Amino acid sequence: MTAPSDLAERLGLAPGARAIILNADDFGMCHAANTAIVELLDAGRIDSTTLMVPCSWAPEALSFAAARRDLDVGVHLVLTSEWSRYRWRPLTGTTTTLVDADGFFPVDVASVEQHAATDDVVAELAAQLQAALDAGVDVTHLDNHMGSVYGLATGRDFLGEVFALAAQHGLPFRLPRSMDGVSADTLARATGAADALGVEIIDRLWSHPFELVGEGTDAAETYEQVRDGFVALLRAVPAGVTEIYLHPMTDTEELRSAVDFAAVKRGYELRLLSDPVVVQTIADEGLVRIGWRALRDLQRGTR
Repeated sequence: MTAPSDLAERLGLAPGARAIILNADDFGMCHAANTAIVELLDAGRIDSTTLMVPCSWAPEALSFAAARRDLDVGVHLVLTSEWSRYRWRPLTGTTTTLVDADGFFPVDVASVEQHAATDDVVAELAAQLQAALDAGVDVTHLDNHMGSVYGLATGRDFLGEVFALAAQHGLPFRLPRSMDGVSADTLARATGAADALGVEIIDRLWSHPFELVGEGTDAAETYEQVRDGFVALLRAVPAGVTEIYLHPMTDTEELRSAVDFAAVKRGYELRLLSDPVVVQTIADEGLVRIGWRALRDLQRGTR
């Protein structure tokens, strides 16, 4: 396992500290996401969230975030729109290289990497961040929906452009120094670019399976199995700073109408983040919960 960086030390944490950031992705995607994430933020069950500005329910999420500037809310930079019945479009319009034949963001990352013009990507990501700032959100960090800027599908990435945006606004970015499935050389180049611009990044990025194993069958995972898998993940967190991202949502008719699968899993994730077993595991393991604001303040020299 790759040794952690000195980030935890620079954040003032004890030697060997196992720090986690519990982040909820997809704030603003739908009302089901908003209700779940607001509930978790208010209860202190998550440390941060990231907001999908182009989505239909973003105004509700932006309004909440602008009124609660004490909370850690980042921008979930979007270049894809993956569902078949519910889609979203670029803020910069539908005459760019960022849309498919129907005028929406493409459904898959490979299409973005193959067809998106760099200038169009730069303009769209800047517009998404600026929209959040203009709405009054005290943006704490940036990350990326579906990994569309990482070059995971074809090797063509937009990380340099994202780092420039992050550095311009003094924001950290969700890039792990180690990540399964990504070569050490690729990560070394990316992390080196972030370091050169002074953009704070994390040691590692973890989650658990997006889909519910066996969904729609008699062998589908139970809530207890999902929870036990998450508990095992928490127990395995090593020293350094690890972001663990989830997609908690209320399992409603709206959600099931919007997504093609995984509605049940989204509901399970809402439930497990408040589960006493999970809360107790975090305490028993001595995991230190931090937010992205700490990294932002470190980057800006205000910590």
